[in-house]
Amino acid sequence: MIAGADGCKTGWIAVLRDGAETVARIFAHFEQLVDALPDDAVIAVDMPIGLPERIGRGGRGPESLIRPLLGQRQSSVFQIPSRAAVYAERGLFENANELRDAHARASTVARQTSEPAKSVSIQAFCLFPKIREIDRLLIDRPELHARVIEAHPELAFWRLNGERAMSLPKKIKGKVNPAGMEERKTLLESQGIPRDLLEGLPPKGVGEDDLLDAAAMLLIAARHAQGLAIPFPDPPHADAHGIPIAIWA
Repeated sequence: MIAGADGCKTGWIAVLRDGAETVARIFAHFEQLVDALPDDAVIAVDMPIGLPERIGRGGRGPESLIRPLLGQRQSSVFQIPSRAAVYAERGLFENANELRDAHARASTVARQTSEPAKSVSIQAFCLFPKIREIDRLLIDRPELHARVIEAHPELAFWRLNGERAMSLPKKIKGKVNPAGMEERKTLLESQGIPRDLLEGLPPKGVGEDDLLDAAAMLLIAARHAQGLAIPFPDPPHADAHGIPIAIWA
């Protein structure tokens, strides 16, 4: 059994494959997804895994390696800061002003723990709660390091598309781009993802693009389980807790 997962408003959307059956399910917490699967199940997730204590010119490492492969899709690869920056602000923000101020404080920590000094984008900052959720789990349960792997949808599509970047964006100015979605649905279907799953109405709190990304993650999990996935970098780096730092494809 394998799974591909992506964060969503209601928690995590996962596309699961058990034999010939492929289904989509929602989990409120990532640990619930892990515990719902057998102890040897591979899970590929669209979320940064492994946090360095300091960030150098190449960032964590994987991002700078995969961006050149993605052409016009490389803007989807966010720069992730140090562990201290990711954990700097853990509260719930009541309004846009609180979010803005927390982002500014986290950016200060990011600059203090990077060389050259670099702030964090608001897009990356909004991922921090999900990043912390997986990070704490992998610190507490190191046996998961070998089978909970980081992947990235556009790198996954690059690999599935014969190592060619997708020609169309999934979204334009924050709105779903039907042509870009269809390009990806056709590719996923050619790789064995049922068309009715891709065309079905996503569960509440799940974006249509989230579902496609989770399906792409499933295919990378399958490659990893078969020993066919490749890590960027190769071999993977590791953070202070021994958590691997690599994006798999």
